Amino acid sequence: MTYADAVREALAQEMRRDPLVWVLGEDLTTSHGSTSAAQYMGLVDEFGPKRVVNTPISENTILGAGVGAAVAGTRPVADLRQVDFGVCAMDEIVNQAAKIRYMFGGQARVPLVIRQMMGTRPGLAAQHCLSNEAWFVHTPGLVVAAPATPEDGRGLLKSAIRCDDPVVFLEHKELWQTKGEVPEDGPELIPLGEAKVTRSGRDVTIVAWSKMSRMALQAAATLAAEGVDVEVIDLRTLWPWDRDAVFASVERTGRLLVAQESVQVAGLAGEIAMSVIETLPARTFKAPVRRLGAPRIPVGYAPTLEAEYRLTDTHVARAITELMAL
Repeated sequence: MTYADAVREALAQEMRRDPLVWVLGEDLTTSHGSTSAAQYMGLVDEFGPKRVVNTPISENTILGAGVGAAVAGTRPVADLRQVDFGVCAMDEIVNQAAKIRYMFGGQARVPLVIRQMMGTRPGLAAQHCLSNEAWFVHTPGLVVAAPATPEDGRGLLKSAIRCDDPVVFLEHKELWQTKGEVPEDGPELIPLGEAKVTRSGRDVTIVAWSKMSRMALQAAATLAAEGVDVEVIDLRTLWPWDRDAVFASVERTGRLLVAQESVQVAGLAGEIAMSVIETLPARTFKAPVRRLGAPRIPVGYAPTLEAEYRLTDTHVARAITELMAL
C-alpha cells in the first residue's frame, strides 16, 4: 500500500467509527493535484460535504474553525497542505490550540489533528520545502508526529484523531507515493510517543524520523557491507519522543548520530543529542555524540543549489564512518 492510501484509509475508518470526526481544508473535493483532492478521493462521496469541507485559501481561517469546532466537541482534521503555509496559522496553533487546555484548567480540550506536508521535494524551492518540526516540538501543549512508512502513517493518524490534545501530523511530501506492507492483522493503533527499532545493530545508533529514517536504513545497508553494524531508531513521534528506546540503544552501542533533514541549527537533533549526553554516564560513550542536519540556507530552486541543502544516505553513511573512526 502507498503511504497516501494508508493515511486515507485511516481517515476513512475513523470517520466511519466516529461521526464527530470531520475534515476541512483547501480544495479537498476539487481537482488540484496530488497535494489535496487526491488525498481525499472518495471521502466526499461517502461522507458528504458537511464532513469533508472545502475552505477558503486562508490557513488561519482553517485553524480558527478547527480549534473552535474541537473545543465544541467534534474531532476535526485540518489540512494545511504545505507546512510552509502553516506559518500563516501559527497564532491559532501556538497561542490557541496548544494553550487552551492548560488555560482553562482542563475544562476544555482541543482534539484537533493538523495535517501538514513537510520536507524537500525537487524544484519546489525555498517557500515550499520547509521542515520546521522543531517549532512545534518547542511549543508546550502540542503532540508532534512524523511517520515514515505507510503502516506507521495509518496507525499514528488513527491515534492522533483519538488523542484529546492537538496533534501536528507531519507527512513528508516525498513519501506519499512510497509503498510498504500494512498488515491486515497488525495493530490498529500505533501509540503516540513510541519509537521503533527498524534495524538492530551493535556498533552505532542512528536516531531519525520521517524521510531521514529511510535514508538512515539505506546508509546502514551500505555500511553493513563494510562491517559496520548500525542500529536505526525511527522516532515516529517527535513529541513526546521515546527517551527510553533511545537511551537503551545508546547504552548498547556506545555511539550516537541523530540525523534530521531540517536545518541543523537549533533543531530537534541537538535536543536529543544533549538529552542523551546529560542522562547517560560518560563511560557509556565510545565516541562523542554527533548530529547531522541541513545547512542554514534557503532551499534553492536550481538543482545545484538544492543539492547543497539536501541530505542523502551518502551524507549519513559518511557521518557514521567519521564517527566510527573517533
